[in-house]
Amino acid sequence: MSAARAALLAQLERQPAPVTAAELARHSGLHTNTVREHLEALVHAGLVLRESAPPRGRGRPAWRYRAVTTPPTSAEYVGLATALADTLRRTSADPVADAVAAGRSWGRRLATERPDLGRPGPATARTAVTTLLTDLGFSPEPAPEADSVRLTTCPLLAAARQYPDIVCAVHLGLLRGVAEEHGGRPEHLELAPFAEPDACLLHLDRKHATP
Repeated sequence: MSAARAALLAQLERQPAPVTAAELARHSGLHTNTVREHLEALVHAGLVLRESAPPRGRGRPAWRYRAVTTPPTSAEYVGLATALADTLRRTSADPVADAVAAGRSWGRRLATERPDLGRPGPATARTAVTTLLTDLGFSPEPAPEADSVRLTTCPLLAAARQYPDIVCAVHLGLLRGVAEEHGGRPEHLELAPFAEPDACLLHLDRKHATP
């Protein structure tokens, strides 16, 4: 998924109701034909649903689009994550470092299994990171601070609230692993869990981030 397409999907996810391509074009600033091309690709990928708008006068009704709702994480999956975090805390001499390492290994593996995004480098790494966040259900959106994004949902929120140091460390390692595989600067990524009342913050280029 390109950066433009991922941004359009994120924009669509923020809409309170289904919208037409023309409406989404006004929100995004893109040309309507460009929006339609991206929407068709997202529909084909199963990330967006297309439905017919109610008829208004003569002519064919317009198509309306809405993002596919990310299904809630099952209680069993959250329970497993919580149990693994608890085990790591009790058995590891440095649970946070081990959690980052485990997440990083996972991220590198995911990166090799996903479509090629182009020539490796910082820009490609950023696209890979934000695309993965969208795919995993974190609903990333731009933050006021430069080189940062807000993560407005968390698929493992219950586990993260109970073991924030470990679960969030796994997520940080995951993103660093993806950035590493795509030629980015993984050590510049920094995650600030619960930095806002309704969101975590991911800083994409902190030169003095914690290893």
